Amino acid sequence: MILVNTDYISGKELETLTLVKGSTIQSKHLGKDITQGLKTLVGGELNAYNDMMNEARALATKRMVEEAEALGADGIVNIRYASSAIMQGAAEVIVYGTAVKFV
Repeated sequence: MILVNTDYISGKELETLTLVKGSTIQSKHLGKDITQGLKTLVGGELNAYNDMMNEARALATKRMVEEAEALGADGIVNIRYASSAIMQGAAEVIVYGTAVKFV
């Protein structure tokens, strides 16, 4: 499966299938939420939240790829990510793109 954020794949003629997407909502447990809140007092990278967002992006991407594979797609073009805060310490990540088949 080839994943790109462009609307083409070099050297390939594409047949568009449909929009595919994946999403997840992730949170950290209360202990991590409290320690990260204290970290904002002194500044610096919030590693627990950084890890949470990396895990969320990976899971959302995996779900999108599974949807494309179920359609028989060879790749996904024009991939985009979006995120939003759902509540304190929880975030939604969605990824979407166009599933394509090589001609």
